[in-house]
Amino acid sequence: MQISSSLRSSEVFLLARGVKPSTRTQLWFTEKLIFRQEKSAAVRFKNLVVSFNPRPVPPSLIIAEKEEAKAVLSLFLKKLGFSNTFAVRTINKSDLFIDHLVSRLHSVHKSRYLVGRELTTLEIRDALIPYLESLHEENGDLLPDMVASFPNPPAKRRPESSPVPVLPSSSATDSAAAADSRKLRAVSRVSELGPEGALRPQILYLLDLGLKLEQIKVITRKFPAFPYYSLEGKIRPVVEFLLDLGIPRSDIPTILCKRPQICGISLSDNLKPTMAFLETLGIDKNQWAKVIYRFPAILTYSRQKLTATADFLSETGLSEESIGKVLTRCPNIISYSIEDKLRPTIEYFKSLNVDVAVLLHRCPQTFGLSIETNLKPVTEFFLEKGYTLDEIRIMISRYGALYTFSLNENLMPKWEYFQTMDYPNSELVKFPQFFGYSLEERIKPRYELVKSCGVKLLLNQVLSLSGREFDRVVNKKMKKLLPNHGSTKSVKPKKADISD
Repeated sequence: MQISSSLRSSEVFLLARGVKPSTRTQLWFTEKLIFRQEKSAAVRFKNLVVSFNPRPVPPSLIIAEKEEAKAVLSLFLKKLGFSNTFAVRTINKSDLFIDHLVSRLHSVHKSRYLVGRELTTLEIRDALIPYLESLHEENGDLLPDMVASFPNPPAKRRPESSPVPVLPSSSATDSAAAADSRKLRAVSRVSELGPEGALRPQILYLLDLGLKLEQIKVITRKFPAFPYYSLEGKIRPVVEFLLDLGIPRSDIPTILCKRPQICGISLSDNLKPTMAFLETLGIDKNQWAKVIYRFPAILTYSRQKLTATADFLSETGLSEESIGKVLTRCPNIISYSIEDKLRPTIEYFKSLNVDVAVLLHRCPQTFGLSIETNLKPVTEFFLEKGYTLDEIRIMISRYGALYTFSLNENLMPKWEYFQTMDYPNSELVKFPQFFGYSLEERIKPRYELVKSCGVKLLLNQVLSLSGREFDRVVNKKMKKLLPNHGSTKSVKPKKADISD
């Protein structure tokens, strides 16, 4: 009854200011009222044996949670279709709303704070995203205005068809300056000395792992919450877990630079269950060290995202076993948008009559390429050289990595050299792997040796044989050229790398 009475008083207060309270505004005042009542109860019963005495939240933790709340809000706004610049501007004007989100975290996870436990990145996200979704359902396109004017509802709704307004340049400058100021504070924390005249323990630990101070600052500029992570509560447990998986200590700096958020994940509540779930999707549990090194972000995705990608791969015709192999060899395929990246790319290859399931299994990284920037130019290149679509389809099917090479730096130079070789263009249809070998270290030296010896070999024999086998085949061909197969001096071609 007291809550209802006080809530009505809050509504009267708002109405007196000419503001009609919304459901969410009422909720906010309710939360504030409950907080005051709990605080009052703690004072009244402080002499009792059983009392409510919440632990104070450390200022450094509050700052970290604010940064994570901003990251969640920014991601949510961009998911709604707003630009990154607009999201940054909105967040820079929304300090009260960010405080409200942090307060909501403390309310939802009160029991965690009572025992002194920090929230993980996924727990923060899982607590805030449903709340933001409910606000969006209620406010629609007015959500950014509501966020910026919190706790006062926006005074006027923009027309449905009106575009997102462009803020004046001075406002944009102020917003950018505020964002830079927060980053600078976080970066300065990396170099700050503690009471004992040394760097903070977590910074010293990261330096001992092999990270350089400048690398930690670069990480912090991208993810300002990172220097506020506690050493014993977050960083050390995750690092030791990664080491136990077999990841070399020398690889840890690379992993943290790629995905510093991994240190904000709870081992027991999130990281280990996510890994177990991915194993049910087919990831080889014996390959975790390689998977995490290649794409540590895979451990930070929601189960919904992981399941959606696996289901989509299944729709293409991949077997469960093949899906597991794809996720193990190319875990970053999880990051590809199904509607914006995977589906359009699959439709493009289908237009070339390519078996997309086979291509996905052999070269999944092809599906992360841009259709306009990478795929179409390569197709047009081969069409211009006289190949038919059917021949191009055969080339892709035989060598899925064909489209992953740079047109200007790889395909064109090798094509030009191929024109000087004594092979018909159809030889590339039979052996498109030609484009995967080093021009200077493999193709040129081997072909020139074959030419100087006066023998003829198939293109795949020139390039794919090992050094010893190549030597044997060349000498055998040379003997056949001599009368009575007489002896000749053996050649020892230079051993070269296959990769470009």
